[in-house]
Amino acid sequence: QGQLVESGGGSVQAGGSLRLACSSLGYGLFDQCLAWFRQAPGQEREVVASIDSVQGGTYYTDSVKGRFTISRDNAKSVFDLQMNDLKLEDTAMYYCAAGPRQYVGPACRFVDFSRWGQGTRVTVSS
Repeated sequence: QGQLVESGGGSVQAGGSLRLACSSLGYGLFDQCLAWFRQAPGQEREVVASIDSVQGGTYYTDSVKGRFTISRDNAKSVFDLQMNDLKLEDTAMYYCAAGPRQYVGPACRFVDFSRWGQGTRVTVSS
């Protein structure tokens, strides 16, 4: 179904910015739900943001609203997560995911995500 490959993680000081990118190799993104998840040590994986690739409806978890922006470029088969004003608590492994568009708009975050990236680490320091 196509591999998802992430890039853009790294280390940054609090208040800084990073942009994560997820490329879908050999498979397009149209008519899918796309999302970024994260998992910090000792914590459960959580959905950070999702986007409906058709209508563009988005969802953000409360802790990142106003700081993170998810976007997609269906023509290039890439979707991104722009992270601004990073905080210590944003430190985690970030994973991109894609799945069939079983729901639309912000409800995309509830679909069965069948494709996952390998993960990219984001470390925020003081």
